[in-house]
Amino acid sequence: MAKPALLPLSGRVAFVTGAGQGLGAAIARGLSEAGARVALADIELANAEAVAAEIGGLALQLDVRDEAAFSGCFDRAVAHFGAVDIMVNNAARTPTTSLWDITPGEWDDVLAINLRGSFFGCRIAGRHMRERGEGRIVNLSSMAGQQASSATGVHYAASKAGLLALTRSFAQELAPHGVTVNALAPAAIGSPALEAMEPARRQALQAGIPLGRFGLAEEVAAAVVYLASPAAAFITGATLDLNGGRFMR
Repeated sequence: MAKPALLPLSGRVAFVTGAGQGLGAAIARGLSEAGARVALADIELANAEAVAAEIGGLALQLDVRDEAAFSGCFDRAVAHFGAVDIMVNNAARTPTTSLWDITPGEWDDVLAINLRGSFFGCRIAGRHMRERGEGRIVNLSSMAGQQASSATGVHYAASKAGLLALTRSFAQELAPHGVTVNALAPAAIGSPALEAMEPARRQALQAGIPLGRFGLAEEVAAAVVYLASPAAAFITGATLDLNGGRFMR
């Protein structure tokens, strides 16, 4: 059955990285529910195919560390749908290794996926959108990029802090061309990793959230939909916090 015309993203096309599981899959579902057609890119093609089959999207295999592969994957989405209106840079690696134990290889890999991969996504999508005179780019950062925390690795935090700077730079560059670029900074979002945490540690983490609960992946997806919608047309270079009040500014 056709999506109702009143859906905020009806007729739009979204490209989501890391869309085969977790937040990426929730974001892909949320965009689809809002009326968008979705290209789901993931390094594990089978995961992307499973979610794509569920929402009627296009599954693509992509290692965001490879710029040529990223460009080719994006071009396939454009060829399939005609254009890409919304880019969501979500793919990330989230190790919690102590800063004393991080190897050079692990450091480089986390930065390559989380920051360099998002840079490629912003630039590839940005060129396409700049030529069209419109578009929305949403980058998935984290509260870890704003405030020190023992819950995440320092390499993960550094990559997410860098992503905020990247967001502002692309926002400034693309604003004259009708393209907005914004970041989301989630924290304490419910996930299998959170559920696997020792009960005492999980309770202590929840007690530190003013709203008294963990966030939902669907709430992050709703924020992406908002930033990609006409309602957010005057917002660019911004960071939207989703942390239940853990970090207020």
